[in-house]
Amino acid sequence: MKAVLGLEDGTYVVGEGFGKEGVTYGELVFATPYTGYEEALTDPSYKGQILLFTYPLIGNYGVNEANFQSNGIKAEGLVIRERCDKPSHYLSQKTLEEFLVDQNTSGISDVDTRMLTIKTRRHGTMRAALIVGSDDGDKACELARNQKPNPGLVEQVTCKEPYMIKGRGPRVVVMDFGVKRQIIQNLVKRDLDVAVVPANTSCEKIMEYDPDAILLSNGPGDPQDAKNGIEVTKKLSGQLPIFGICLGHQIASLALGANTYKLKFGHRGANQPVIDLETKKVYITSQNHGYAVDPETIDGTGMEIIQVNANDGTVEAMKHDELKLWSVQYHPEASPGPRDSNWFFDTLVKKIGDWNA
Repeated sequence: MKAVLGLEDGTYVVGEGFGKEGVTYGELVFATPYTGYEEALTDPSYKGQILLFTYPLIGNYGVNEANFQSNGIKAEGLVIRERCDKPSHYLSQKTLEEFLVDQNTSGISDVDTRMLTIKTRRHGTMRAALIVGSDDGDKACELARNQKPNPGLVEQVTCKEPYMIKGRGPRVVVMDFGVKRQIIQNLVKRDLDVAVVPANTSCEKIMEYDPDAILLSNGPGDPQDAKNGIEVTKKLSGQLPIFGICLGHQIASLALGANTYKLKFGHRGANQPVIDLETKKVYITSQNHGYAVDPETIDGTGMEIIQVNANDGTVEAMKHDELKLWSVQYHPEASPGPRDSNWFFDTLVKKIGDWNA
């Protein structure tokens, strides 16, 4: 089955289609991990995006639901060089193609992913359209150019109703902007009492849970669209500890008066080096974001930059001891990715105890 991927600049590639037939829209973004395609495809932060893997062979160990980071695929589509149809892993439950068919998601293989990655690095992230069942490149490019913005991404991935996972430790309310399951599992592993609430939950409703801390989760899209999260953080900062991961890090920054900006092509992969400015240690981290905090706007907010990206100097972690706020741009749950920064969750528990003492 033929398929074509078109970009807004007129570039298109024709390849082999699989999964759902028809048209799929989204930003084309690339991710660099060697493994972890199950986790990436099901990461809610990829909502609104067509995901391209730079590693050439995808699907070689099959698909296992235990690795999902949500209830199914959240990326809009998949672009790969070579698809493995005969996976080899004792835990495999289905092939990559079967997974996309089950999830009603479109994919394209047998295309030059290196060229597409280099183009994105040089020219920045572009709108794209994927058509499975056609090789009409001009139509795909036209559809990409005419694509409308989609600002309501968080609303599409947040939980519909609040839920709780009981623990014996302090109670943490997780504002779900598209939280990954492994983040929740890391909190549960440390016996925290976890309440997960939708992204539009008010301050009053959050305080009814009698929380010891709030965690602002990861999620898709422009952080400035998460208006309720920003408002909640503004009102509750200083009243109780607030932590942020990825989008939550950006939301916390906006709430305290800093600005964010869109990166040229984002950080998506499992090999981003982060320098801790206090200890001088370097952590290799998993990341998935298209926006960053503008360091030039930190002055006057009271926040302190404590970690930066070794490649481009972007802000990777901040703290505000007086307001009991601490946030990181990367993914300490490491799904997929290295576990260098899993200490984040132990430090979170310690800070809750210290700041509430």
